[in-house]
Amino acid sequence: MDEMFQKNYPLLITGVWVDGHGADIFIDEQGVIQAIGEDVRKQHKGEAEFIIDGDGAIALPGLVNTHTHAAMTLLRGYADDMVLQDWLSQKIWPLEAHLTGDDVYWGTRLACLEMIRTGTTAFNDMYFFMEDAARAVTGMGTRAVLCHGFIDLGNPEKREAECRATEHLVSHIKTLNNPRIRAAVGPHAPYTVSKEGLTWCAEFAAEHTIGIHIHVSETEKEVNDAVAQHKKRPVAVLDECGILTSRTVAAHCCWLDEAECRLFAKRGVHASHNPTSNMKLATHRAMPYPWLRAAGAHVTLGTDGCSSNNNLDMFGEMKAASLLQKFFWNDPTLLPAPEALHMATAAGARALGCGNGTLAAGEPADLILVSSSTACNVPMHNATSNIVYSCNGSAVETTICNGRVLMLEREVPHEKEILAGAQKAATHLVKRAMQS
Repeated sequence: MDEMFQKNYPLLITGVWVDGHGADIFIDEQGVIQAIGEDVRKQHKGEAEFIIDGDGAIALPGLVNTHTHAAMTLLRGYADDMVLQDWLSQKIWPLEAHLTGDDVYWGTRLACLEMIRTGTTAFNDMYFFMEDAARAVTGMGTRAVLCHGFIDLGNPEKREAECRATEHLVSHIKTLNNPRIRAAVGPHAPYTVSKEGLTWCAEFAAEHTIGIHIHVSETEKEVNDAVAQHKKRPVAVLDECGILTSRTVAAHCCWLDEAECRLFAKRGVHASHNPTSNMKLATHRAMPYPWLRAAGAHVTLGTDGCSSNNNLDMFGEMKAASLLQKFFWNDPTLLPAPEALHMATAAGARALGCGNGTLAAGEPADLILVSSSTACNVPMHNATSNIVYSCNGSAVETTICNGRVLMLEREVPHEKEILAGAQKAATHLVKRAMQS
C-alpha cells in the first residue's frame, strides 16, 4: 500500500457507482481517466499495476474549494463569536503580523490533509508567503491556484511592493513546472486595494493569462463605503478597472444587486458562495443565488479560511449553501442537491481551470470514493440527496488527484507528522504574538 502513495501508476478501480450505474474506472500513469464503464475491468485489468476494490462506493469528481486561506488552519478557534471588523482588527490581523513562511508551510500542509480527508482535490488560495504554500502543496499532491494577498491601502510605496511580490510569486510558480499548481493575482478587495492597484492586477493577469481571486461585496458597509468614496458600487469600480473577467473568482458576493448579477454573467465571472463563513460573521444577507442563476452566472462553492468557518469540509459547505438559500429567500425549492453538488465539482473545476470536473474518459483523474455502507448513506433512496444533506467528509474513503492516490481506505501518509508540525507552528505563532 505504501508504494501506491508515492507516484502515479496505472490504476484500475472496480465496483463503484457512477451516476447511479455500476462501473469500473481505468486511470493511466499520466493521471488521466482512460476508460469508465461496465466492461472496463475486462479490457484493462492486465494494464493496471494496482487495483482498488471500490466495494460499492459512490465515485464522484474531486470537490473544488474556490475560496480559502489555507494556512489559516493555524488560527482555527483562535477568535470566534466576534463582530467582523473587531475580529479582523483586534485578533486576526495582529496575529498574522507575526506569521513566518514556515508557519504558512505547516498551516497549508494541515489544510491539504484536511481537504484530502474530506474529498477536496483542488483549492483556490489567497494568503502570504505563498512560495511556502506551494512547497506544501507540492508534497501533499493536491491541486491549487495560489495568489499573494495584494493590499496597498492606497499607499503608492506599498502598492509597488505588492506588485513586486505578485510578480515574484508568479515567476516562482512557473519555475516549479508543476501541472497541479498554478498562479493567480490576488487583489484582496475593492476597499483594501486602490484603483491603480486593481488596474495593475487586471493588466498583469491578462498579460500572463492567469486568474484573479478577489473578495467582493461581502458586507453592506463595503457597498456603502464604495458609493460614498467613488459614487459607484464596488462591482462598478472593479469593472472599470478590468477585474471582472472569465478568469475571475469573486468570493462572498452577498450584497450584489440584480444588475450586478447580470454583469457577472456577461463578463463570465465565477462567484464563490461561502455560506458558513458568512453566517458565522453575520454578513446579514445570503448571496443572491436566485438572481445569479436567473442571469446565467457561474456560481461555485468555497469554505473561506479556518478562522471563520472553522473547517474545510466541502460536504458541510454544500449542505450549508442549500439550506441558507432556502431559508434566507424563503423558498424550499432553491439550490436543490444536484445544483449544490455541481457547484462543488464541475463549476469549481471550470473556474480554476482543472478540467470539466466530471468523471469521463479524457478528464483529469481527480476523484473520490464515498462509502455507500456508512450510516449517512443508508438507505440509498437518492445518492445525490445523501451526499449533500446527509454525509460529511468522513464518508470519503479514497481520494485521488491527477491519478495519484492521496488517501486509501482513510489512510493518508505522514498524518501524524503533519498534525504535530502544525500544532507546534500554531503554538509558537501565538506565543510570539503575545510577547510582542
